[in-house]
Order: sequence, then structure tokens, then C-alpha cells
Amino acid sequence: MAGCCGSDVKFDGMSNEYKRRLWIVIALNATMFVVEMTAGHYAKSQALQADALDFLGDALTYGISLAVIGASIRARTNAALAKGISLFLMGTWVFSSTVYRVFYVGVPEAEIMGIIGALALATNLASVFLLVSYKDGDANVRSVWLCSRNDAIGNVAVMIAALGVWGTATGWPDLIVAAIMASLFLSSSFQIIRQALEERREDAAHDHGTARTS
Repeated sequence: MAGCCGSDVKFDGMSNEYKRRLWIVIALNATMFVVEMTAGHYAKSQALQADALDFLGDALTYGISLAVIGASIRARTNAALAKGISLFLMGTWVFSSTVYRVFYVGVPEAEIMGIIGALALATNLASVFLLVSYKDGDANVRSVWLCSRNDAIGNVAVMIAALGVWGTATGWPDLIVAAIMASLFLSSSFQIIRQALEERREDAAHDHGTARTS
């Protein structure tokens, strides 16, 4: 949905259908945060808890995305920057806690990891399906897509970790996957922040050019 009839203007979220889909995705993410954090606690799985934290972050930041739809470019890029920073903080927290658990490795419950991972994957695939048509929007819209894509990738990784924990009877696969997810958070954070800053510079240059010609 990035542009129409050859236009380079990026979709900014001004669509009732997009807003309706975003509300559904917010509800799915909030529900899965509660389910996955509870399961992660009982399963002693760092990967599940990292993924649950991502669900919470997504639910909150998607709410911000809804709030700034139709606002100025500066407001939308501010929201995107806030989401980029929150992803950076999440990635840092997950990475740090993973390093800590390297020195205190318990064996997670592989069965719980697998079941909850499959449920989370189904939830995120539904979110990806709802949002895929809007993946090339502005920084605010694209940040929503990147978060949903990250979740689906993370869920596949959790299921792989569950299989690894079951096969090796150690917690190392869980910790490795948690570290990979932290890297994914950090990578998406840099992408979102970079695009938001570029859009802000383009807007400033446009305003400057308009002022000179008026």
C-alpha cells in the first residue's frame, strides 16, 4: 500500500480498514502477553518470557500508532522513534538477562515451550496476514509491520528452542534463541529509527524549500 498510481507517497495509516485490523492485532498481542509470560514463568523459559515481553511492547506501541494516525509527520516520526527506542531497550534487556542465565542455566520445560510457541505462532501469523498489505507504509506504519514480522520469526525460534531443549536435555538452546531474538529486536530498532529520522529530514527540507519559494 506504499503509494498509489505511481506515487511515492507512503501510506500513513489513514484507512478505517487499517485501523480495524490494528485493533484486532492489539487485542491478540495483549492476550498472548498474559498467556506466554505465565507459561514462560512456569516453564522456566527465557525465550518464552522474551517473546511475551515483545507481545506486551507490541500491544502498547500499536496503541501509540493508532493515536498518531493522521497527525503531523513530526508526531508520527516521534511515535516511530519511541517504538525504535523501546525495541532497543527490550533487546538490551533480553540480551543482558540471557547473559546472566548463562551462569545459572536451568532446564526449561520443552513441552510447555512447544505448545505455547505454536499458539503464539498462530497468533502472530494471523497478525502478519492482517497487516501484510501495509508493510511498506511510513515509519509509523512500517514499525507495526516489523514488530509483527519479528514476533512470527521469534515464535518459530521458540519452537526450535523447545525441540533443542527436548533433544539435549539442557537449557542452552533456549538461551541461544533468546540471544537471537535480542539481536532481532536491536536490528529492527535501528531500521525504524533510521527511517523515522530520514522522513523527518525530508519533511524539514520540504518545509524549507516551500518557505524559500513563498
